[in-house]
Amino acid sequence: MTNTPTQDVPATVRQIDRLVEAGCELVRLAVPDRQSALSLKGIKSQVSVPIIADIHFDYKLALAAIESGVDGLRLNPGNIGGKRKVREVVAAARDHGVPIRIGVNSGSLQRSILKKYGHPTPEAMVESAMGHIRILEELDFNLLKVSLKSSNVSQMISAYRLLSERVDYPFHLGVTEAGSLISGTVKNSLGIGLLLSEGIGDTIRVSLTCDPVEEVKVAYEILKALGLRQRGAEIISCPTCGRCEINLLALVEEVEKALNQITSPIKVAIMGCVVNGPGEAREADIGIACGQSHGTLFKKGRVIRKVAESDLARVLIEEVRKMVS
Repeated sequence: MTNTPTQDVPATVRQIDRLVEAGCELVRLAVPDRQSALSLKGIKSQVSVPIIADIHFDYKLALAAIESGVDGLRLNPGNIGGKRKVREVVAAARDHGVPIRIGVNSGSLQRSILKKYGHPTPEAMVESAMGHIRILEELDFNLLKVSLKSSNVSQMISAYRLLSERVDYPFHLGVTEAGSLISGTVKNSLGIGLLLSEGIGDTIRVSLTCDPVEEVKVAYEILKALGLRQRGAEIISCPTCGRCEINLLALVEEVEKALNQITSPIKVAIMGCVVNGPGEAREADIGIACGQSHGTLFKKGRVIRKVAESDLARVLIEEVRKMVS
């Protein structure tokens, strides 16, 4: 999701371009006012990725977003007005083939549901989602997907599991308000990763308090770790120990930075000693197993040559680029 003011079209387009370069395939934009809704048309005309409008409370913003050519809406039909207003939005979405994502968040559940359950629970989130789903189903609209987000990882996982037993709509996964880069990455990886490993989830959004590009990077690492998507260099490197006889941290950082723009999938092993190093390097597409003041270069399981420590980064980067060119 972008964090630029949507009405600032040039800034938003620049950020979307950066997100797409990082591998983002869907971009959601906040639409808090009419000017933002009208700006969507100009943004849409300058980008290549599908655009989803994030709408809260005002059905007119949803209608304006649809007219601006968005590819999807994120809104809760129970929160945008009475039946007539919902019917107008549904009719416009149907006419334009625009799907609607129902987005339930534990931090903004209806008061009636909170009164019933006392506080946000997985059951409360599912009841909220089912209420919104029924509104659309009664209008014979089923081009929808659902999200059940919470900052509590266990709560989020339980909610998705419960809802998956009741409906067969696509799920959008996310841990909301997950925090900064390190803590947020852990929460997102656990919540999204566990559900994906169970076959639950169709699209994902990693939520982090930082540059949105970092969200895309973390999302790909989750998918790569589960073998669901391959993109760019996967770096395999050891945590180091007393057996390591080179500056492995500096080596890994230099190689990772140099390969950051590669999009072709390739597995690169950078190992610090002779215990696990040769085995990991052989299993990677390319790898180096380091010893004292040198490393052994492997390609597709074969030993290629020994490389001096001072040349390790340069040689590995050059060889990877040859393999993906």
